[in-house]
Amino acid sequence: MPASYDAAVARMYALGHELAQTPSHKFDLAHIRVLLAALENPERRLPAVLIAGTNGKGSTAATLASILRASGLRTGLYTSPHLIRINERIQINGQQISDEKFALLHDVVERTAERLVEDGELPWHPSFFEMLTAIAFEYLATGRVDIAVLEVGMGGRLDATNVVEPLVSVITDISLDHQKFLGNTIAEIAREKVGIIRPNGVVVTLPQSPQANDVIGNAILDKDARAVSAVQYVPPVSPKAEGYVQKPLTAENAEPGAESAEKTVRGPIARYPLQVMGKQIQVETPLVGRHQLRNIALAIATAEELSKQRFAITPESIERGIRETRWPGRFQVIPPTQSSPEFVLDVAHNPAGAWALRSTLSTCYEDEDRRIIFVFGAMRDKAIGEIAEILFTLAERVIVTRADNPRSASPEDIRDAAVRAPAEIELAADVVSAVERARELAFSGELVADGVSRASLGGQPGAAASACAVVVITGSIYVVGEAMRALRAGGDGE
Repeated sequence: MPASYDAAVARMYALGHELAQTPSHKFDLAHIRVLLAALENPERRLPAVLIAGTNGKGSTAATLASILRASGLRTGLYTSPHLIRINERIQINGQQISDEKFALLHDVVERTAERLVEDGELPWHPSFFEMLTAIAFEYLATGRVDIAVLEVGMGGRLDATNVVEPLVSVITDISLDHQKFLGNTIAEIAREKVGIIRPNGVVVTLPQSPQANDVIGNAILDKDARAVSAVQYVPPVSPKAEGYVQKPLTAENAEPGAESAEKTVRGPIARYPLQVMGKQIQVETPLVGRHQLRNIALAIATAEELSKQRFAITPESIERGIRETRWPGRFQVIPPTQSSPEFVLDVAHNPAGAWALRSTLSTCYEDEDRRIIFVFGAMRDKAIGEIAEILFTLAERVIVTRADNPRSASPEDIRDAAVRAPAEIELAADVVSAVERARELAFSGELVADGVSRASLGGQPGAAASACAVVVITGSIYVVGEAMRALRAGGDGE
């Protein structure tokens, strides 16, 4: 790994995290516009889709980008935050920006920013996210992508990504999160999200809470935008209905001839038929759970809208793109081995995400006599008590920990906030020790299901663990990322 890359990343992190700072001067589009102008406005050379929302915007972005790639388009993707390495945030055709290119572009943007500050054109150095957004725009523009899929970092109205002129704006589900910065009600937060809608633009969305619907609808009317509803692409089924499949993917249950037909379990999938652009396709996605039906619908509706513009997107490429979507850390299953239990990694950093995880766990494991061990950590500004009440009731044991991040809540703080959750809670100083403790518990026999013992399973500890315990690692994306590193799960799994 080049030293210049290490230095670039270190300089980026030295800027600090916006959400750890006083928000007084961090969010202002005027400053990112000055920086981008000095770089000859790469954002103006980017045909783009801009996606805002509280939950699901990353999954929607990843699915849409996969559809566009499957349609033969050179596709950029910019998301945040990352799980393991900063490079994950900036991709072209599914390939992360290289270390060398990141270091080079960081140097260009850094020198530009320093000159602007010295000349008085900027009052202070750009923030972490402003710098990263400038690097991403420069990389995607010089990489001559046909289209870029951009995930808003936070909010929308004043987010650094909101300097582009999107071909389509997408609003995913809105719920309470980042109240310190965005507002204390759904309506206040929605008003920040709809800031990505352009006058006479196109906006793809779905009905949601009355408060959010009201704000979104009024913004569309005020800006004379054209609304595109994704309702027709949400399957008219519940996850238990006939025609909907959600289970581990093997050669036996894969579609005949599908590229995903493998002889080994790849992880859970959802599958259902859908009419898209006048043709029935078979949706098959590794993004499972009721909430993902909505995110996939938004991606399909956006792809169809782009097909009406100038992009060669077909029902077949939509089907293939959904099937090939990879979005790690979202109900990512690591199958059990003789030395390790089954792990589920899922980012659930707010109450809406916690409800989605709870629903998916119940669906995937309801017919199995499995005990659940949670490894959980969160940032201090999250609704930890509410998340704990939602999730911890499912667990035999909860191990609370903290990521290596200054915003992390301490294990003691999490335990105190979870006082109303009727689960046995242990404390672990860091994510690695929490994962090891969970592995130990899975093999210890303490959590062996009724009627199941190591003896009955032939004395194989791996078999006992796989039969009786699932370790769910969740909460902050930083906790999930550190766990992925510890488990060597990588950043490109299902």
